[in-house]
Amino acid sequence: MEVTPIGPGAGAALSFLASAIGAKSVAEIGTGTGVSGLWLLRGMQPDGTLTSVDLEAEHQRLARETFTAAGYAPQRFRLIAGAGLDVMPRLTDAGYDMVFLDGDKVEYGEYLDQALRLVRPGGLIAFDNALWHDRVADPAQRDAETTAIREVIQRVADDDRLRSMLVPLGDGLLVAQLLP
Repeated sequence: MEVTPIGPGAGAALSFLASAIGAKSVAEIGTGTGVSGLWLLRGMQPDGTLTSVDLEAEHQRLARETFTAAGYAPQRFRLIAGAGLDVMPRLTDAGYDMVFLDGDKVEYGEYLDQALRLVRPGGLIAFDNALWHDRVADPAQRDAETTAIREVIQRVADDDRLRSMLVPLGDGLLVAQLLP
């Protein structure tokens, strides 16, 4: 399975957001090779823990190498092998300052349901690939991934519990704050 890492602009935004809210506990769905996790760790509090979930054991092995090579102690990250929608229900309600979602695009709506439960009031939910290779803005694009991303953007915009923005960095970053 091919992995496209988050770009430096969106990565820097994730790091900034984690820092701005003083994140100590972040959940990530879609570990990849650890690039986004590294950006998140850089912005988190020095005693914070990143929980990262990925279906592919090889991705997690590479992420562990990435985090270790960058000087992060093993207690700073927890890697869980499994599908996002299988693991998320087992994570702690309101136990996370930030939830970053970069897994299966067709599951974005279900990820949002789980993230709303996982993030604390005032915390952030962020989706990568919110522009989906410029397909989201093109109404002629009706594939499952594009449609799912469009739907989650609309749901976030319509949800009175959330304050949101779509940041046009990289392939797009949808960020929503769960209002206190």
